[in-house]
Amino acid sequence: MDMGTGAVSKEPWWTLPENFHAPMVFHMEEDQEELIFGLGDTYLRCIELHSDTLIQLESCFTATGQTRVTVVGPPMAKQWLLLMFHCVGSHYSKCHAQGLKMLERVRSQPLTNDDLVASISLPPYTGD
Repeated sequence: MDMGTGAVSKEPWWTLPENFHAPMVFHMEEDQEELIFGLGDTYLRCIELHSDTLIQLESCFTATGQTRVTVVGPPMAKQWLLLMFHCVGSHYSKCHAQGLKMLERVRSQPLTNDDLVASISLPPYTGD
């Protein structure tokens, strides 16, 4: 199943040019990077493999020590990761807990089409 379109695809995701259009680019604090990717980015490769994405991390020389994150891959996988990153960084306990569950999921096993569809159908979180 192609996670970007829902269509059956025999080609690996990285061979489809459309998965490299519109990379997702944002900044995160260094402590959040360490929480998500581990010390020395220990979990980076397994998160990439389990989400069918490529993730580039670049340290920025700012006062707060931010990291520039660039993600390419199927659109639904990028959306799932964005939601996970947002929730992990949330100050709302329920949202943060959901983000940690998502993080554990993507670290431990490949995301399924059901995972991707379920995350898109979640209502926006409005607070505790």
